[in-house]
Amino acid sequence: MEVAAASMAAGLCCAGACALALYLYHVLWVAPERVRAALRGQGVGGPRPSFPYGNRHEMRQLMSDAAAASLRGGGGGIVHDYRSALFPHYERWRNEYGPIFTYSIGNMVFLHASRADVVRDLGLCVSPSDLGKSSYMKVTHRPLFGDGILKSSGEAWAYQRRLIAPEFFPDKVRGMVDLMVASATALVAAWEDRMLSDDNRGGGGGLELKIDDDIRAYSADVISRTCFGSSYVKGKEIFALIRELQKTVSSKQPNLVAEMTGLSLRTNRAAWRLNRQVRSLILGVERESGDGDRNLLKAMLRSAASSGGGAVAAEDLIVDNCKNIYFAGYETTAVTAAWCMMLLALHPEWQARVRDEVRQACAGAPDFTPSLQKMKKLAMVIQETLRLYPAGSVVSRQALRGVTLGGVRVPAGVNIYVPVSTVHLDPALWGADAREFRPERFAAAPPPHAYLPFGAGARTCLGQGFAMAELKVLLALVLSRFHLSLSPTYVHSPALRLIVEPEHGVRLQLRSVVEPGRR
Repeated sequence: MEVAAASMAAGLCCAGACALALYLYHVLWVAPERVRAALRGQGVGGPRPSFPYGNRHEMRQLMSDAAAASLRGGGGGIVHDYRSALFPHYERWRNEYGPIFTYSIGNMVFLHASRADVVRDLGLCVSPSDLGKSSYMKVTHRPLFGDGILKSSGEAWAYQRRLIAPEFFPDKVRGMVDLMVASATALVAAWEDRMLSDDNRGGGGGLELKIDDDIRAYSADVISRTCFGSSYVKGKEIFALIRELQKTVSSKQPNLVAEMTGLSLRTNRAAWRLNRQVRSLILGVERESGDGDRNLLKAMLRSAASSGGGAVAAEDLIVDNCKNIYFAGYETTAVTAAWCMMLLALHPEWQARVRDEVRQACAGAPDFTPSLQKMKKLAMVIQETLRLYPAGSVVSRQALRGVTLGGVRVPAGVNIYVPVSTVHLDPALWGADAREFRPERFAAAPPPHAYLPFGAGARTCLGQGFAMAELKVLLALVLSRFHLSLSPTYVHSPALRLIVEPEHGVRLQLRSVVEPGRR
């Protein structure tokens, strides 16, 4: 009897193991292979995946080879095309399979597309039920982004956009320019004081510094005043913690492969610990601020409360979107400003043109806001910077149901990946000089569906007007006071840390262009 029972138990265990193995095989291979076959049937090729990891091993190997052979910036001057260093797997596959190809990581199927017609059709998909934010990094990034507008999909995304969009309408942005000017003026004054101090010590009339932390401080000051109003000092503490959270989320993810496959247990614990601290501080600021304190935090709370979602839902919306606004409005703006100053230092002729334009636009103008509209050359420089060094390396979407993009029928569940840098550097779209810094190309409208610094389609960044105003204010005031040149110690090495940023920072030499005795 006991033998029979043991035999039956063993048989059940064996059957269960077989069922589990068949289920895993179906999930990890059969189901994604059907999707790949549907794409292959339309002429979409790609590297052959292996079971059960897809193309992960090849991606890791190519990235490892690129890192080992990396001599970026060594002897050949500054090259603005960083794709072979950061995305060697995409470059190899694009050269082999063309601008549209498919690859896999585990059971996730990706469609990599750099054709303008795909971007066009992606932009035309305005229904939140067609395309959503790719879910493959949502768990990994959840401590940093939560369910905020940057990572949500469907009706949750549409709801948040309706609540937040009015706070970034042009009239609201115009009302924020004065605080941007105050923050930028403080930064410029601090640099001038350091320069005078260096002069007193025999510094020779110039100042050399790594600008990244100072620019982040400016951007943090602006977004803190916007989000937290009179509690902006506490807001800056919160953003310092969120910066630490970003570093934690990306520290173990030097490339997109690791980013897609999740955090280690230790890193995940550290990220969630920081997340709890950030949440507590944000909600503490919200409770401490008075009823008359009007800021973005209060506006979101009022909108969420009036929608009837409940107190917990309103708190979640505030916390998640404060973190989202930090990333989109603080981190990316600061990095773009650093790249912009690097390029202006590298191209003194454009620096002189913009400086002359700023002086003319601001001459005798008591209000800085209308002057910004006159700074066309400065706008062109910022646009060209965003073309060469877009903060977001990709536009990613997930097909929530079957959609057609660029003539390709994309099955539900496929992750669509549009590489922004590849689109921005395409000679067929931008000309033979696509890899060069030429702001004058933006004297005319960019090629259709070829310029994606703020995303594409219905999910285009809500804060792009805010970001452009913030960048214009900072660069206008800096150039009106200083001449910029690159430090001999500057090392050009773009690195992917959720966004593409200078790995070693940007070191500049500053010289005053203001007459002695004038401030």
